[in-house]
Amino acid sequence: MVSKNTIKRITSLGQKKYRQRERIFVAEGIKVINELLLSDLELVELYAEDVSAFAKALPNNNLAVVAQVNAVALKKITFLKTAQKAVATFKMPKTAHIDRYGLTLVLDDVRDPGNLGTIIRLCDWFGIKQLVCSIGTVDCYNPKVVQATMGSLTRVDVIYANLEEYLKNDTRKVFGTFMDGTNIYGTSLPTEGIIIMGNEANGISQEIETLVSDRLAIPRFGEVQATESLNVATATAICLSEFKRG
Repeated sequence: MVSKNTIKRITSLGQKKYRQRERIFVAEGIKVINELLLSDLELVELYAEDVSAFAKALPNNNLAVVAQVNAVALKKITFLKTAQKAVATFKMPKTAHIDRYGLTLVLDDVRDPGNLGTIIRLCDWFGIKQLVCSIGTVDCYNPKVVQATMGSLTRVDVIYANLEEYLKNDTRKVFGTFMDGTNIYGTSLPTEGIIIMGNEANGISQEIETLVSDRLAIPRFGEVQATESLNVATATAICLSEFKRG
């Protein structure tokens, strides 16, 4: 059984202002929650149809609330169209220190939770340790973002910053993706640098574009070439792959 107060408190975490005030976020699904339990994050509460599914990952002597509940109860606290078999809340970690070496991915106002979650997974896959986001980028602790990361959120530092200040204080080359840029497949790419990906509808903003030192393009190979642009997560995958390939 999940009390009315608990339902109200957990559902309030769907809003950024309450997540930030409480410093707590929601995770859903057996795989995602198990990944988070195996990290350094602190569990606050766990509600599941089968608590034994987390037996190997649940820390010993933990003071968190752990309860076995039915599907009806879980449906009341889910943020997904289809309720998962478990819902948990975790304390947010401390904000990581900004590093200025290696490859860093920067997002300029990416708004779609699914795109951000996928991009965090891509950073994890390609070994990008730090993802710097504009203040206007969707919150990485949005429940839909957390779900889309499939646990990669624990292995990538996501930092929100004023991008103009961040870029002006960095000495690495700044790469941006544009339709009129240099073909990325024929460009010699460094092992260190900053890669900027822009907003889904408008691309990289004018203010940030002025700080880009190297303009790159992902060429279209289709005969008709009617597609206007790539999904930002797809474009990010191609860029990261090319930078890592060298």
